[in-house]
Amino acid sequence: MFDYGGFFMGVKSLIISLIEIYSWVVIIRVLISWINPDPYNPIVQFLRGVTDPAIETVRRFMPNFLWSTGLDFTPLILILLLRVIIMFLASIRI
Repeated sequence: MFDYGGFFMGVKSLIISLIEIYSWVVIIRVLISWINPDPYNPIVQFLRGVTDPAIETVRRFMPNFLWSTGLDFTPLILILLLRVIIMFLASIRI
C-alpha cells in the first residue's frame, strides 16, 4: 500500500528546501551586486536571470521611492516573502 502522507511530506520538504536555496541565491546576488561585477560573467548572468523575474515582480507592487533611490529594498522584501511561504508550508500538517 502506498503511503500518501509520507509522499506529501517528502514533496513539502523538497519545496521548502528549494525555496531556501532560492533565498540564498538572492542573498548571493545582492552581495555580488555590491562589488560591481562584470555583467558578461556567466555566474552574474545566471544570478540575474534567476532572480530578476521575482525581484521585478516585487518592484511592481512597491512604491517607487523604495527602489528608485540609491537603496534597493526589493531583495529584502523578496526574502521576507520567501520566509513567510516557508513558515506557511511548514505549518501544514498532512
